[in-house]
Amino acid sequence: MFLVFVVLTLVITFFSARKATGSAAYFAAGRSITGWQNGLAVAGDYMSAASFLGISGMICFLGYDGFMYSVGFLVAYLTVLFLVAEPLRNAGKYTMADLLAYRLSPRPVRAMASLSTITVSTFYMIAQMVGAGVIIKSLLGLSFAPAVIGVGVLMLVYVVFGGMLATTWVQIIKAVLLMAGAFFLSYLVLQHHGFSLANFFDHVSRADYGGSAAPKNLLEPGLKYGVIAAGPWGPLDLVSLAMGLVLGTAGLPHILVRFYTVPDAKTARSSVVWAMAIIGVFYILTTFFGFGAATILEKSAITTAAGKPDTNMVAPILALALGGNLFFAFISAVAFATILAVVAGLTMSASTSFAHDFYTNVIHHGKEKTAGEEVRVARITAFVVGAVSIGIAIGLGPEVNAAFLVGLAFAVAASANLPVILFSVFWKRFNTAGAVCGLVGGLASSILLILLSPSGIFGKAGAIFPLDNPGIVSIPLGFLAAYLGTVLTKADPEAAAKFAELKVRAHTGLGAEKGGGH
Repeated sequence: MFLVFVVLTLVITFFSARKATGSAAYFAAGRSITGWQNGLAVAGDYMSAASFLGISGMICFLGYDGFMYSVGFLVAYLTVLFLVAEPLRNAGKYTMADLLAYRLSPRPVRAMASLSTITVSTFYMIAQMVGAGVIIKSLLGLSFAPAVIGVGVLMLVYVVFGGMLATTWVQIIKAVLLMAGAFFLSYLVLQHHGFSLANFFDHVSRADYGGSAAPKNLLEPGLKYGVIAAGPWGPLDLVSLAMGLVLGTAGLPHILVRFYTVPDAKTARSSVVWAMAIIGVFYILTTFFGFGAATILEKSAITTAAGKPDTNMVAPILALALGGNLFFAFISAVAFATILAVVAGLTMSASTSFAHDFYTNVIHHGKEKTAGEEVRVARITAFVVGAVSIGIAIGLGPEVNAAFLVGLAFAVAASANLPVILFSVFWKRFNTAGAVCGLVGGLASSILLILLSPSGIFGKAGAIFPLDNPGIVSIPLGFLAAYLGTVLTKADPEAAAKFAELKVRAHTGLGAEKGGGH
């Protein structure tokens, strides 16, 4: 099944490579993707290894508190639908920085936006790589490091040769496979409980891990973030996580660039609705994987040799227990496809941002020295970003929870990217200094707080910042830095004058990049 998926996606990459001949074709799939196709691709980008593997494990061991990840990921799309999708599609070309540079000084804004995009993409990609290493190690017996390297190499083939078109179709195929696997696994869990939701939740309220542990009520909040479990900072950590998840999606680069692949804003809006419907169903189904595992599997099956919870392998092991070897192979192949597709999307957004924003627009003032240079630089950047992510994932090892790492990526995106996107679209006084301060402030504060947190360089005992997720502090700091950077510097009449123009274009699509640009 692994091989079938790999061969199929390589065939798609081969045909996509023949079409990816210009910048619009390579970076934005020629703006030819339809609403439902983009909805599936956005959902595919979003339903990552962290969701499928990490959240299932979180719900299995932490119950209600783990399910808060699913709620946060789903609700987050309302921010994208109502505030970001349409203005971004109408005012931009290939990247988030296109929107910012529309009425602000392009070079400083693009340089900082590029740095922020690469940072967020790298955080997110590491989480996917860790998931990849774990799943391949369990299925094929490969050790963690070669498994991560193998996934990285395949991902680079998709991005370097196929561009956005290949990446989009890989996402679509993966989303269909993932939903099929999720429905069947949920069906098997409900079958185990006699197709009775009352019976299912009754077992969840006294989950005993297949009779191998003392019963506990997984529907009761507080197993991870309660005062008893996490100390006095636990509830605040939950609020911080929620802020990061709900606001972070609207700042995730690999989600934002998807809106440039459709021909117009109307299609961008319809793709968000498609994506929300698919994502909504998927996150409801995670309830059955996670809680189902806690009621069916013995603890020894989902813990490591050292006795620690093996949170990334709960869903595949549940598939093995309920559906046998064939279904286990299918679910593992789906998880593998999920990881490959998401890391390809992340690499695409990072390399596009560097080539389009930094190389072409910052270094060469918006002009390509030779035809096709921008695409060549993007391909080289993809190699570098991929290599760095592989190296860090191997360094962190297989025991890091993928959902936790993704939570950090969301917090960085919400702190650095979202404030400047919103101010740029909705605040006339906003200027270049404010944008740079917002990006620097949000990025620096979120990363610093992560380093000083219990998961950072000093460990739990020596942590200076008491929360695992920095969002509750770094997101307001990002907004504050953007605000102060604007009001404490001279007003920019040119940026203010272009605000009305941006407003008309963002809300009507007048003058926006058109589709069909192969």
